[in-house]
Amino acid sequence: MTEPVDVLIIGAGASGAAVAWSLADTRMRVLCLEQGDWVNPSTLPSAGMDWEARTLGDAAISPNRRKLAADYPVNDDDSPIKIANFNGVGGGTVFYAAHFPRLHPSDFRVRSLDGVADDWPIDYATLAPFYDMNDRMMGVSSLAGDPAYPPKPSVMPPIPMGRTGERLGAAMNSLGWHWWPSDAAIATETYEGRAPCINLGQCGSGCAQGAKGSTDVTYWPEAIRARVELRTRCRVSRIETDASGMATGAHYIDAEGKEQFQPAEIVILASNGIGTPRLLLNSASARFPDGLANSSGLVGKNLMLHPYAQVRGHFDEPLDGYRGPPICTWSMEFYETDPARDFVRGYCFQFSRGLGPARAAINGMADGLIPWGEGHHAAFRRLFEHSAGMVSVCEDLPEETNRVTLDPVLTDSDGIPAARITYRLSENSRRMLDHSVARGIEILKAAGARDITSKAPLPYAGWHLLGTARMGTDPETSVVNPWGRSHDVKNLFIVDGSVFVTSGGVNPTSTIQAFALYVADQIKTRIYDLFE
Repeated sequence: MTEPVDVLIIGAGASGAAVAWSLADTRMRVLCLEQGDWVNPSTLPSAGMDWEARTLGDAAISPNRRKLAADYPVNDDDSPIKIANFNGVGGGTVFYAAHFPRLHPSDFRVRSLDGVADDWPIDYATLAPFYDMNDRMMGVSSLAGDPAYPPKPSVMPPIPMGRTGERLGAAMNSLGWHWWPSDAAIATETYEGRAPCINLGQCGSGCAQGAKGSTDVTYWPEAIRARVELRTRCRVSRIETDASGMATGAHYIDAEGKEQFQPAEIVILASNGIGTPRLLLNSASARFPDGLANSSGLVGKNLMLHPYAQVRGHFDEPLDGYRGPPICTWSMEFYETDPARDFVRGYCFQFSRGLGPARAAINGMADGLIPWGEGHHAAFRRLFEHSAGMVSVCEDLPEETNRVTLDPVLTDSDGIPAARITYRLSENSRRMLDHSVARGIEILKAAGARDITSKAPLPYAGWHLLGTARMGTDPETSVVNPWGRSHDVKNLFIVDGSVFVTSGGVNPTSTIQAFALYVADQIKTRIYDLFE
């Protein structure tokens, strides 16, 4: 057994880093256990010429394909959308595109506004100061004044729109539809010791120079300087509780393969919407036979994954190719519920640049746009550096039948049961996907595109893992309270995407981190009566 700590955080990704940094100023002893390791920037795919090939191997977004020592398998056979995650310091932020929208005020009130799902127990105004704080810490580039949002400050100038943004923006203007330069956690000028982006266009392969705001280069250096301890290659197997039902710490397997127990006064889960319910369910005991913190029966249920549609077109003149951050502008034109449509809620468009040479060739052949044999090279030249398009991020409404359970057979390399995913697309999501594809084709035609292709849903796009330990005021219908504390275990907190009540129709990282900072603030504010 190791020395007790005041706060034990499990997971060093987006939320774990934020909550660790914020709690450091309490002078409590804070320890984070991460089952992965630090990522050496020189080993990232973006540091080499084979970056596209490696995204299909050791840098794949699917742990089932990547199969690194830090990974755990996920049985996602019963889901049309496959799970993507990454274990290591920085978590998914190491390989995300750094697209950084916030949820909209309406996302917190979908029951009141649209009669579906449930309202969040907090609102946009509650998170607004933490959104702002997180933008400063992550180094967000944006253009102030987007009418789709309440006013918010800009930390750095926006990423360049390039030819792609200008071409698609002009098409949106001709249609009279909203669009705006994207918020991105990418430095566009020297910021806090980080060099600005040089537009390599390989954000999804990791940013070797550190311009992208991944938490291994933003929050963690600050937290460690403030004496937070980060212990890597430590795989947590279960959380322990005492006779009174309080968490006493966590069992883990260290880098040498030895089982350890880490005592703690407070335990914070920051393991994402798959890893957190997996750990809670694996922590079942005589007192908590259905899994820890699961008196509601909702741990693992209401999984939301954001179905994606992709629409791409090709242009006669060259655009940006794959150079520059991949997502340059967004549109919230179809974000809110419209009674004239055959679905509730909505989606955002994220307009994207072209593909790298290998993906351009593979996708072109798969779409029937590049033949074998004669004409192959000419067809490739017509596509490469001539493509642009968009994805739609569709709001995924919560359903208890979409869930995470423990697989009865599959385990990780230490024998810990793996997560099993059961997920179905709702009819509402299918209609939303269809609508977004039709509008995407309309936009590309207005922009003058040819050879337009579409795919919906994207199968390997399960990187937004939400809703499996939802927050609420009623212990019978939620897992944690409005500030992340378990209803059942008074010294157990959850700060990752598990707590989302609804998914919204935008990338969740900004909101996940804002919520983590909010929980940390609540812990500090309530420190003298924290467990009452």
